[in-house]
Amino acid sequence: MKRSKKSMAVRVLACYLVAALFVIGIAERSFAGYSPSEIIKLSPEERVTDLAKVRTALETKMVSEKLKQMGFSNEEIQGRLGQLSDAQLHKLAQKADEMRVGGDSGLGIVIAVLVIAILVVLFVYVFKRV
Repeated sequence: MKRSKKSMAVRVLACYLVAALFVIGIAERSFAGYSPSEIIKLSPEERVTDLAKVRTALETKMVSEKLKQMGFSNEEIQGRLGQLSDAQLHKLAQKADEMRVGGDSGLGIVIAVLVIAILVVLFVYVFKRV
């Protein structure tokens, strides 16, 4: 009788450790950094870099189709980009970077659901045997 309680405790602990390591493994990295002050002016090189990031984001198929649906031509978009201040352009470039980071979550969600389903089956199997 003691042996079965001990083996059940070991199985539960093993299942817990598997689940904990899974959760630790799927946690996404945090790329933290210093945020620039609003008072500091951007250098011309940084403006060119930010402008290139924004233009790259605007050239993606999804964004360009949405802008065409809204009635904007390429000339209007480029004209408005030229009117942005350094701070506005920098914020827009940061948003473009965030858009690329979060764009590939579909596969991660499918894998997470499959692993959770496997863990549920494992728990049911362990508790059914005991």
